[in-house]
Amino acid sequence: MAAAARPFLMVGGGTGGHVIPALAVARELRRRGHHVFFLGTERGIEAKLVPAAGFELRAIRIGGLNRVGWRQKIATLARLPFTTLGCRKMVGEACALFSMGGYAAGPPVVAALSRRVPVVVMEPNAFPGFTNRAIGRFVARVLISFPETARYFPRGRTELTGLPVREEFFAIAPQPRQGALNLLITGGSQGSRTLNRAARESWPLFRESGWPVRILHQTGLKGFDELREAFRESGVPGEIVPFIADMPAAFAAADLVVCRSGAGAVSELAAAGKPSILVPFPFAANDHQTRNAEAMQREGAARMIADAEMSGRKLFDAVAELAAGAGVLERMGAAARRLARPGAAERAAEILEEVARG
Repeated sequence: MAAAARPFLMVGGGTGGHVIPALAVARELRRRGHHVFFLGTERGIEAKLVPAAGFELRAIRIGGLNRVGWRQKIATLARLPFTTLGCRKMVGEACALFSMGGYAAGPPVVAALSRRVPVVVMEPNAFPGFTNRAIGRFVARVLISFPETARYFPRGRTELTGLPVREEFFAIAPQPRQGALNLLITGGSQGSRTLNRAARESWPLFRESGWPVRILHQTGLKGFDELREAFRESGVPGEIVPFIADMPAAFAAADLVVCRSGAGAVSELAAAGKPSILVPFPFAANDHQTRNAEAMQREGAARMIADAEMSGRKLFDAVAELAAGAGVLERMGAAARRLARPGAAERAAEILEEVARG
């Protein structure tokens, strides 16, 4: 029997990692007949993605506290009580609130707790952020992606759902390597200076070794022009692109992936069952990317290299070692797939319906 239509509020913004999973849950709620609206800022990526997906976005004014100057921190802290008060009326329109975190989520979550509106938090990182750790004992449910995350929250309050990932990643079938190693390098849509530099340093090593490899490298726009010409001159087979529109197809073709270890990236690696070399972004809040990479490495799904240690030689040696071992990449891919959590958006929607019913 279908649940009665209810209004749900989604919060979490600033980056695609906060907004895209929230949109996946929002679409599932809408498919079930519910009304869904978002709170966010006018300068975050939510201002573009949420209306484009057909959802209402109501704007709030709030700034970040992480990796900003002291003037910004003071201004944010001074505005925080007023923004929270301003959220109370909008929060009161919802029967439950879903939070993906990020600086835009703080005031609505506090307002919801003050009004006794049930809050469901999705914490996709192995080590939860400060805000989620602080509010964990007050929320209705915490949805996690790593079993070890449960220890930071009250017993019985968490559920291992994983992070919503596009179905195309789950549909990628395991395939044995044939011929040259297909190496995918990506620092995300904005690129990574560390990965761009290390990749460039590795090209002469791959060429001189005569080792069969084909590289597909997403550089981001800033590093593309310079790297494109240098790659052409290197003589290494492959392609350098500023952006990969069809990332599931790139994953499907890859034998090994080199990337950062944000929650979205490791969830996609798990869904696709792909072995990886993970280079955590060192300035991520609470160093959560390192915790994610460590969790993947413990399960045998990845090899972690610290950002400060990453170089062309380090990259070449790691790729060569993993690819040379009989069945190593296949075992890593199988370990990654065991961490996959399909149906995360559907389960999150079910839980929101449950807490809304009280």
